[in-house]
Parts: sequence; C-alpha cells; structure tokens
Amino acid sequence: MKATYYIPALLLILSTTACKKNFLDVVPDNVATLDNAFTMRSEAEKYLATCYSYLPNDGDPVSNVAYQAGDEFWLAYPPASLTATNWNIARGNQNVVRPYGNIWDGDYFENVGYDNMFTGIRTCNTFLENVGDVKKIPDLTMDERTRWLGEVMFLKAYYHFLLLRQYGPIPIMDKSIPINAPLEQTKVRRETVDSVVNYIANLLDEAAAKLPVSLLTPSTELGRITKAIALSIKTKVLVLGASPLFNGNADYINFKDKQDRLLINTTYSAEKWQRAAAAGAAAIKACEDAGIYLYKFINTTGFSLTPGTITQMSIRNAVCEKWNQEWIWANSESSTWQLQYSSMAHIDPANSGNSSIYGTLGPTMQVVRQFYTKNGVPITEDKTLDFSNANQLRTASHDERIDFVEGYQTARVNYDREPRFYADLGFDGGRWYMQNSPSRTDENTWSAQLRLGQFGAGVAVTITTYYPKKMVNWKFAYQSNNSSHIEDYPLPTMRLADLYLLYAEALNEASGPSEDVYKYLNLIRERAGLPTVQQSWTNYAIDPGAYLTKEGLRTIIRNERNIELSFEGHRFWDLRRWKLAGQLLNGNVTGWDRSGTADRPDLFYTPTTYYNMRFVVPRDYLWPIRENNLPVNENLVQNPGW
Repeated sequence: MKATYYIPALLLILSTTACKKNFLDVVPDNVATLDNAFTMRSEAEKYLATCYSYLPNDGDPVSNVAYQAGDEFWLAYPPASLTATNWNIARGNQNVVRPYGNIWDGDYFENVGYDNMFTGIRTCNTFLENVGDVKKIPDLTMDERTRWLGEVMFLKAYYHFLLLRQYGPIPIMDKSIPINAPLEQTKVRRETVDSVVNYIANLLDEAAAKLPVSLLTPSTELGRITKAIALSIKTKVLVLGASPLFNGNADYINFKDKQDRLLINTTYSAEKWQRAAAAGAAAIKACEDAGIYLYKFINTTGFSLTPGTITQMSIRNAVCEKWNQEWIWANSESSTWQLQYSSMAHIDPANSGNSSIYGTLGPTMQVVRQFYTKNGVPITEDKTLDFSNANQLRTASHDERIDFVEGYQTARVNYDREPRFYADLGFDGGRWYMQNSPSRTDENTWSAQLRLGQFGAGVAVTITTYYPKKMVNWKFAYQSNNSSHIEDYPLPTMRLADLYLLYAEALNEASGPSEDVYKYLNLIRERAGLPTVQQSWTNYAIDPGAYLTKEGLRTIIRNERNIELSFEGHRFWDLRRWKLAGQLLNGNVTGWDRSGTADRPDLFYTPTTYYNMRFVVPRDYLWPIRENNLPVNENLVQNPGW
C-alpha cells in the first residue's frame, strides 16, 4: 500500500481534464499535505518509502512481463494457477487501445497492476525539491540528507530507465511541472534515446557520489541503494544505449517527432561501447569495495554431497539464497512465492496429489537446447558429441545417477550437458536435490517422473515437460495437509555475474577479444564447473578459433548471458537490445508430449509444437503508447508500426 501524499489531487485532475492536458508530470496542489510531509524526519522517511514503492515486483511471474511475453517459458491453455495476461504479448496480441504491461500510464487489468512510472518520477522530484532544501526537516542530519537524496536520484534515474527499455525515446522529467503551468508547458515531447541515456547515466553518477559504499546496517536496510548499485545500473543503461537496437539501427531512419528530430540515432558509434566498458570497470571496482563476489555453496548440511551437486547448488543458490554475497541489488518487496509454485514439479511420491502445485512455467525446447554440452560448447558446435537425434531414448547408467534416476529412459538431449543444465532444469527422469533429501545425500534423492501413470504426472506437468528448477529455493518442501513450505526470496535485480557479462560484452564490442574479456567469462564458467572459453573451443568446437574474433566472441558472450541468467528475466530484454527477437521469436514453441504414458517413453518424447510465435519487425521491439494519449498531447508521436 503506497502512502497517499500525492494521489488525490492528481486523480481529480486526470478524471476531469484529461481531454485538455497530458499530465505526465504535474505537482499536486495539496500544498498543506506536502508541507506536513517534510516538517520532520519521521514524515519525510515515509515519503522516501513512497519513492521506493514504484519499484516493480519482478519476482512475480504475473506482473514481470519477461516471464510470459517471450520464448523462455510457455503455458498450457487455459493456464492453470496464475493470471496469464502478459502471455498475450508472446501470442501476438499486443495492442494500442489498452497495451499490456503499460508503465507509461499505469493500469490494472485482469489482476495485473502496473504503476505509472511518470507518477513515480514526479514523486521523486517532489522529494528532491523538498529534502534538497536544507531549511526543511531540521531534525535530519546532513549525512542522512545526502544519502536520501542519492537514493531518490537513483530511483528517479531507474524509473526513466524502465521507460526507456520499453518505449525507447521518452520525455525527460527532470523537474516537476507546477499545477498552474500553461497548457503548452504540460505537453511534453519525447527526447532522443541518446539524450535519455546520457541524462540517466549522469543522474546515476550524481547519485553514486552521495551513496554509501555498502549498507550501514544490513539487518534493517536490505534493498536500499548503494554506490555499487548505482554504478552497476549505469553500466546496464549504457550497454542498452550501445546495443544494436539503439546504436546505428537503420530500421528507425524515419522515426522522427513533430519537429523532424530523429529520435533514434541511425549512425553507429563505437564510443558508446567504450563508455559502457569504462562504466563496467568502475562498477566492478565498487562491488569489490563493497565485498560483493561470486557465490559459492558451502556444504553445512552434514550430508555427504558429491562435487557435482555442490557445483549445482552454487549455481542455484546464487539466485535463491537470500541476500547472498553475489547480489548487487534486489527489491526487498519483490516476492517469488508464486514463481516458485509455478516452477515446482511433484517430486515427492508421498505427496503426488498435493493440489497446491501446478505445472505452469514450461521452459521451451529452444531454451533447453541453448545450454552447453559437458565440454562447455553449444550442442551444435561440439565435434565429439552428437545431438542430431534429440529425442532418441537412452538409459541412465550407474555413473550418471547423481543427475538421473539410474536405469531410467529419457531423451538424448538431456545427457552429456553442462552443470547449469542440471542445476537449472527439471525434467523427466532427472534428479532434483533439495535440503530435505530423503536419503540425506544426493544419491537416491527426489526425482521428476512425469509420464502418465507415474507419481509426477497429471496437472503438475508443464506443457513442455521441463521445469525451471533453478528458481525454486532448495528449502521448498511438500506438506501432508495439501500445502507446501516456501522459503521466499526477492528476485535479484542485478547480481555480479550479470555485471561481469555486461562488462565482457562492452569490452569485446569496444576493442575485440582480450584477456580481460576472457577473465570475466571464465570466472563465471569456473563457478559453473566448466573449462575456460579458450580450452573448450580449442579442444571441442567445430570452429576452434571462434573466440579469437570479435564476431565469434560476441556469440559466445551472448550464449553465456542466456545460460547463466536463464529464467531470471533477462533474455526477454536481451533479445530486443541485440535485435535478435525478430529472428528467434518467430519460430515454433516446442517441447515433449506430456500425454505419453509410463510404458511408452517413445510417445512421451515426441517433439510437439504448441504455438507459432509472431514478432513483427520493427514494430514489436518497442511498446505502443496507448492511442488515446496522442490526441491529448499533439507533441507525442507513436512508436513505429503501431
């Protein structure tokens, strides 16, 4: 529930005069309320919390568009257990009348709510204008005032970034527009992408200078902004601005505003990548100063675990272990309980009828195939392993018992894969280690057995028969009263592996392969139990020299991002900024046939197409602005294709 310092007057204005003005950023005229908000520290702190309250709940698979609107997951129709409003985007039903995922205006539609990011920015502006006045809030110390200003500068920049990521060119709302401003002053214009990127980056620098290196009292401040967060998000912003979508994209040669300004620069600039790389280096230094490092699982269970399981737990718990040392930033209000319910399989035979669990989020075969082989290269690149017949049945051997049920038949594509495959994916015949392992070890532990007639079958099976096991905290446990125990955690908005990959990408794009690029890729691969990039490609790849060229290394870096950050909500945005969505989101959505029975694995492992995705280029790279905004403000122009 948000504080209501700013709402009443604005809602009245919108409901009575929306036909006359476009109020994206108007100060409410309830001056007495605002004056009270900034008379003492305790009241100002409530307003600070209000500025934070616009952060999206990215851990919710219903409200986070990246979970339903791309190709990483698919749902059964009709979907079970969660609202599938944003799935309409993936199915080609986005529209201009009432766009899905509308953060430009804010909306509440079919149990999915989105805040108006311009309202969030206006709230931040009001805070900055008042707290920046040292004559106000006399009981606020100068150190705390400085820190609060830095936090809200960051939030203001971040809300601009969220709008930029969806809509491209947006209005820059640096100052609040007074309620009595002339009509023309309220009719804001969209600024060029380059201008918006520069504005956000500069504001983040200003914020970082005011922020602490790390949290002063972590026990009570989890989720608050630090210098490392500000500089890491700056890197993400600059990488977005340097990426193919916004850097030399000829598709937007005619994308101009009413003043004939080109809104997206169609001339490529290598300097943008150089700037992003410099920002990444500064962010990594800030993370080191704050004691942030790649997570490694320490076995304190007292159980005997094999090295392979310890590696998998390092991969899984880097995301699911609350506030671990790899997290740069997480929104403390971002809950993952529904994400975990939607990602869990029935792995406990004694509770196979537990109705609290539905098979909901099904990783697609495109995602299944993207993981490397055990040799650390793509399955299409490994010259020593043949994956051409992906659905060929194979029986798990005794040596494979940690990842498979020994003697169980499953598909060829599930064998000989890297540790992240077994850490991230649940699949038929695969082991699923949890803290409450019935064997008190990783042998003879829980497993997914999903064919009809087996304990994991029925409504619990996802449409593709795969599960995003990585997103389920290892303390999840079924209970006999038809419920489950969930260890909730906030989805990390940014963790160190993400920053390392952004930095490696920027370095490679700026100057090609280098030891620093390999260093940060290999740090991630080492944690994932893989050889270095150089070793894997030299020894196992069909094209052993791919990592030696900028183009070849670009593909490797993108593969690493897709794998390392799988199911965390990054692929949806990465495919757009790389301009690959038009290629990858126009194919078939495939998986196995979950109607196959226990005695006919050959039928279960029948490649099945569920949908043919449609992505219109260049239209679908940017969100539509709701059409009724355009006649209200004639200075606005619609995104291309809408």
